[in-house]
Amino acid sequence: MNKIAGERVCLAEKLRLIDRYWDPKIVGELNGQFVKLAKFKGEFVWHCHDNEDEFFLVIKGELKIKLENRELVLREGDFTIIARSIQHLPVAEEEVHVLIFEPKSTVNTGEVRNELTVDCEWL
Repeated sequence: MNKIAGERVCLAEKLRLIDRYWDPKIVGELNGQFVKLAKFKGEFVWHCHDNEDEFFLVIKGELKIKLENRELVLREGDFTIIARSIQHLPVAEEEVHVLIFEPKSTVNTGEVRNELTVDCEWL
């Protein structure tokens, strides 16, 4: 069941509720996808998602996404789609606010399981 269908969602209000880095929170769902918000700071972990593409939209700050052969730099208002099976490493030198679209089945650390692996919860 979609908890917010037909309701207004204020991203700034939701982001104020997030107090941990690299711990995405679900703020909506549509067509088998979750809409998530997260705060990033520091370096995440190299990983990929074998069966899911990921959409990252930077709301505030600057996000670097390292790929095997290059680096993407996303600034406020920029987005990218990381295709399934592509190894990537998100890095945020300063706090970054990000909106993410990804299938419900997506695990934040992909095939890697460590202390950064989280079960996403509704915010």
